[in-house]
Amino acid sequence: MSGPYPEEELPANYTGPKGVINDWRQFKLDSVDQSAPQSKRELLRQMSSTREDDKDRSNRKMSVQEYELIKEEDERCLKHYRKQCMQEMHERLSFGPKFDAVYELESGEAFLEVIEKEHRLTLVIVHIYQHGVKGCEQLNSCLDCLASEYSSIKFCRIDAVATGAAERFSSEVLPALLVYKAGELLGNFLAVTKHFSDEFFATDVEAFLNDYGLIPVKEHAACADADDEGGDVE
Repeated sequence: MSGPYPEEELPANYTGPKGVINDWRQFKLDSVDQSAPQSKRELLRQMSSTREDDKDRSNRKMSVQEYELIKEEDERCLKHYRKQCMQEMHERLSFGPKFDAVYELESGEAFLEVIEKEHRLTLVIVHIYQHGVKGCEQLNSCLDCLASEYSSIKFCRIDAVATGAAERFSSEVLPALLVYKAGELLGNFLAVTKHFSDEFFATDVEAFLNDYGLIPVKEHAACADADDEGGDVE
């Protein structure tokens, strides 16, 4: 039986433990602040190196100053490295198309098409409104704001008359929010503004959809600055 295979050089995108270590070393080396003193840059370069032929350097004890320097640099680089890795992972997991506005649907056929033909991973939220009905215009403004915050969700609106089924969407049940994914109806909220106060904002609509698990929870509320400005008016 032949001896063990020689260890091959790991590719840059190797994801095993050795690959992670190598990626970290290279990232740390690349991120050294070029404005730092030459002695500091050289020390960091040596500590990030994988060479093993310098026995004196690898065997000698590290001074307190060197330890503090490396510790400080490690913490800074690790924070940056972790942030970069999280961003890359988020981009890999962010499947499906992106949107940045509310889409106006002009007909019942367009309504059916967006429900049936949209990407299976895309959540579709449709606002059915009617001009002159209380709350419809305000809800439209809220959805404009949410559309800019939730780019993976397709927000749409359609006039009740344009649906071709105006008799089913009388003013008593408007405004209405219908939520679909992969052609399946997930939420059917008629007269949705009954869940809000007379004066409501995008954050209220966001919290309502969050309560039903229809949109992801975000660290910061959508359009919070705009709402806060409105609340400061005396």
